[in-house]
Amino acid sequence: MKKIFKVILASFLVVACVSGCAKEDKPTNTVPTVEYDSTKTADVVIIGAGGAGLSAAISAVDNGAESVLVIEKTGMTGGALNFTSGSMSGAGTIIQELDGIEDTVESYVQDILKNGAYKGNEELIRAFAEANTPMINWLWENGMSDNKFTMADGKRSVFAPEHALYSVARTYKASPDDAKSYKSAAHEVLDQYIKNNLADKVTFDFNTEATQLINNEQGQVLSVLGTNATTGETVLYTANKGVIMATGGYSGNSVLMGEYAEYGDQYLVGGSAGADGYGIYMMQQVGAKVDEESMSYIPTFPMGRENQPGKGVIAPSYMWKAGAICVNQEGERFVDETSADVELREVALEEQTNAIQYDIFTDNVIEDTVALNASVFWNFYYRDGMTYSSAVVKANSLEELAGKLNIPYATLAATVEDYNKHVESGETDEFGRRYTEDSLNTYNMAINKIEGETYYAIPLKALCVMTLGGVTINTSAQVLDEAGNVIPGLYAAGECTNVWGRFVSGGTGVMGPITFGNIAGKTAMTTELATDYIVKPASFIIDEKLFETPEVSTGSRFDMTRTLKDGEYTATVDGQEGKMTVKTTISGGKIAAVEVVENHETQSIATAALEGMPTRIVTENSVDVDGFAGATLTSNRILDAVTAGLEEAAK
Repeated sequence: MKKIFKVILASFLVVACVSGCAKEDKPTNTVPTVEYDSTKTADVVIIGAGGAGLSAAISAVDNGAESVLVIEKTGMTGGALNFTSGSMSGAGTIIQELDGIEDTVESYVQDILKNGAYKGNEELIRAFAEANTPMINWLWENGMSDNKFTMADGKRSVFAPEHALYSVARTYKASPDDAKSYKSAAHEVLDQYIKNNLADKVTFDFNTEATQLINNEQGQVLSVLGTNATTGETVLYTANKGVIMATGGYSGNSVLMGEYAEYGDQYLVGGSAGADGYGIYMMQQVGAKVDEESMSYIPTFPMGRENQPGKGVIAPSYMWKAGAICVNQEGERFVDETSADVELREVALEEQTNAIQYDIFTDNVIEDTVALNASVFWNFYYRDGMTYSSAVVKANSLEELAGKLNIPYATLAATVEDYNKHVESGETDEFGRRYTEDSLNTYNMAINKIEGETYYAIPLKALCVMTLGGVTINTSAQVLDEAGNVIPGLYAAGECTNVWGRFVSGGTGVMGPITFGNIAGKTAMTTELATDYIVKPASFIIDEKLFETPEVSTGSRFDMTRTLKDGEYTATVDGQEGKMTVKTTISGGKIAAVEVVENHETQSIATAALEGMPTRIVTENSVDVDGFAGATLTSNRILDAVTAGLEEAAK
């Protein structure tokens, strides 16, 4: 097994006395001894350049910071905002005012508490809801007012059916102006604000992985160790005012999710592979409290389509609007497919073997879905020739379909027979699905039996884009220890904190980090740090083994002792949305240059690899090098193309 990080040291409580010391001598802190190549200092050090980190940087400068250092594991800003369209929500905002919608912070708070199964921290939720309104207004005033919005009835304030509905329309779906560079409008506004206004005060160290928080003798956590993945240089970053952890959650760590959810290791990852939860572990090492139950708060979407091994996107079929059913791997139904309660369907899928379901339907269901103008997802994703049409399983009989899905035919046949009987009788079934017309339920638009000339199935899995467990903070975004004390100098915002409860409410996944990041930046710059705190690890710490990755022995890609002919060698491989072409230059029998001539990768994700891999290959004169975290597939494509060029040079 290979550990993700090379250096893992904890701060230990020691007693500063020797033989004969007085009883009143007090314990003091040991400052861990670590190795590093250089040092950097700033007023505030932020770990993570996602929504929380960007917002914290802006807030820190607004409150007097002359220098802010942002350490980012990947090669770009945005974090989770690179993987979501970025729905936002807020109550009493300027957007609702323009739409003529009356709303209150109290209503917002109560909806969030209800949506979180009343397991959220009401004090933190209330602090968020109050501070969130001016944050939405700030985004609006600093560029979002010019963005295009998803509209409903001519209004920008909408309901978001992918989550439990709010009691008031308070979700905002803005599209970025520069769709090639940004997926989220909120990311675009924050990023451009820093570039245009704060470039002289906010510095980013990209491709740098934070590995350890370090306290000083006064018990203040003001330093962090980070290693640059490109140069290998280890830097000791030290803050004058505070360290803000904005490291995200653990939705990219399937092993960790599997520890706290029965089939968590089977969930599709819909966000960054870099969201491994290690930031939470780092904070526990200096005493941060984590409610272990909160680690099981892993919301999913019951509509994930795998688009890469282990990864996926939200791609529902919604065919059950016209009569489809959902069955598990055993061939049994397990939920009311037409329920408007997303959380009900979410939890039901999470409990099924390997968190997988199959939408089962026939040609008559497709016909009704199209006739009812309810086929937008079928047309966009699954119709012949579309993105995921190859995922649709077709058969001439139910028995043939069962065989193709590796589902017991007898069980599936009994399930379909029972379902068809309810269609005939009109009686509500054991899951609560109704078989009569219901004009109020847009998920139940037509009633059909599972019968026809052609049988279809679409496999879907639970998809995770964020997690809700993390460290405990107060309303000032200060990290607390297990006794409820503030850990001096340490602040946290975003998915690495425990705020919302069991389920996420629409828009809080974006605005929660941004709003608490804003709070953290202000607190770090305006708070006097205690000098008598004793640092010690928390009693509950996530098992370090959950951050290990298996050592995969694949052998050498190419034996560089082979003789290579000087020249330029171009190779083309399959890429994300098209071909990737890479030119490799050999000079003096060594790799002199690597150039990605053409690519169709998702730039917001692949930039680190596209810019960094050529240098890494040339520096090492080898294709046996590590890829870039969060851009593994792009890294491997470049390596494959260079390897092909080397093979040509060796002929």
